[in-house]
Amino acid sequence: MDERTTGIAERMPHAAAFPRALGTGIIIRSSRAIDAGTRETIGGFIGEYERVLSRFRADSTVAAMAAAEHGGTFDFPDWANGLFDLADMLADATDGAVDPCAGEDLIRLGYGADYTFTLAADADGRLGAIHGRPTWRGDMTRRGATLTTTRPVRLDFGAYGKGYLVDLIAGMLDARHPEHADGHESDPTPENGDNPTSGKRPTGTSAEDSAQSGIMSHLAAHAASTTIPAAAPYSGCSPECSGEPSVKSGRDDHDAADRLCDFIIDAGGDLRIRSATPVVIGLEDPADTSRAVGTAAIGDGSFCASAPSRRHWRAAAAFEAHHLINAIDGLPVRDVAATWVSVAADTRPSAAFADHPTALADGLATALFVTPADMLTDRFPGRFDCALLHPDRTALVSRGFPGRLFRR
Repeated sequence: MDERTTGIAERMPHAAAFPRALGTGIIIRSSRAIDAGTRETIGGFIGEYERVLSRFRADSTVAAMAAAEHGGTFDFPDWANGLFDLADMLADATDGAVDPCAGEDLIRLGYGADYTFTLAADADGRLGAIHGRPTWRGDMTRRGATLTTTRPVRLDFGAYGKGYLVDLIAGMLDARHPEHADGHESDPTPENGDNPTSGKRPTGTSAEDSAQSGIMSHLAAHAASTTIPAAAPYSGCSPECSGEPSVKSGRDDHDAADRLCDFIIDAGGDLRIRSATPVVIGLEDPADTSRAVGTAAIGDGSFCASAPSRRHWRAAAAFEAHHLINAIDGLPVRDVAATWVSVAADTRPSAAFADHPTALADGLATALFVTPADMLTDRFPGRFDCALLHPDRTALVSRGFPGRLFRR
């Protein structure tokens, strides 16, 4: 084990891996073992989440909506209420530029279940709401977790769906370890059932060893430092992220029994962190994924990033496409290179999205590609901080952003 990873390995020695979740995989590190029952519950729920929301599965509820020639009424599980609340708020805050109905545009751009990565022949006059594509605000009647449509609607919740799942998993950990939520210790978690699960049953200790090894590489440390050289090598990240966690080593001044259970939930770079010692995250350079352009440090909250650098394709001879599109015109955004958003944990019941900070961070990281930061700040006052990098290497960093970008 790399000596730089000693701090995180000692503080969060337990790993649970769900390698096929949402296409990017989910890894949980925690200071206490997650028992086999909780692992199986999480794995089973990931399967349910995909069966409901994945546009890449023919048996999903979302796929049924897309196939309904005359629309219909579709009942989603109650847990989808918060996801739809965020869809409502982001569609309003961006005046329709972030819209789940843009799944149809992604398909026309070649990013469908068949993965053709080829521009559809009719795309020119069909992309975006401006050409009559269904919209969340105009074509969806919502009553709680029930959606009613009058024509086929192809939903894609990629803008914040991974972050929302991370929050739901965090809620399961809170339910298993009540001290997560209220600060009080509970009985120690049994040290049994350390087999990770990937949406089914536990699969054996060899997978656990692989998870331990993989996440230690994934959480590459920059020992005892919150900065790294601009030219330093930076470990790659999953397709939808532009920042991976690097953990500052160090030990707490108080005994482990007196602190909350620490954990990191990582879904392809969408992070929910609860750590007595801040986790230092390297911000990947969208122009060179082997390098970092800055760092951020998160102790208790969520951190998400967006960039087209790891999910782009040549859809036509002279047309480079990527997944970060403006839902109004259906076209990939060209004037933003990368965004990073932090949302601090807020346990006040009145706080907007207090239970879903990662979904909020995930959604805002996408929204910053299509909406000015000051407009989003007006709609979500005091809820987030951000950094934004333009293709010309100029940057915007909010005053409270918990990190910095390097200067060249």
